[in-house]
Amino acid sequence: MLKGISPLLSPRLLEVMALMGHGDELVLADAHFPGESIGKRVVRADGLLIADLLEAIMPLFELDSYVPHPLIMMEPVPGDEADPLVEASYMNRIRKEAPSVPPVKRLDRFAFYERASKAFAVVMTGEAAKYGNIILIKGVTPI
Repeated sequence: MLKGISPLLSPRLLEVMALMGHGDELVLADAHFPGESIGKRVVRADGLLIADLLEAIMPLFELDSYVPHPLIMMEPVPGDEADPLVEASYMNRIRKEAPSVPPVKRLDRFAFYERASKAFAVVMTGEAAKYGNIILIKGVTPI
């Protein structure tokens, strides 16, 4: 363990975040997401909820200020609904470190999968909420 770094962040996840560059994307995926099929790099965070992981990640992770939407989530398929409390919970954690972050952009299911397949890494969590996946776009870390 390291002082000042959440124990929710595994050594592998810390390494992946450190290796990411400006514009690289990190997918925090729910437990149902096909991360092993899609992801170039897959980090396991089994048992962890995405909101808790966001709280641990955000003090170390700068969001991209050069894109209109540095946060992307999956749009529910027609006839289905996402729980608005899931996004609200995520934004509550994110805004602690990035208070002026723009709203989440939503992509349809297959566009989200396509985007995730190009991401730097996919983090597989224990999140069970439907449409709980979120993509974070990394920005330039201030000096």
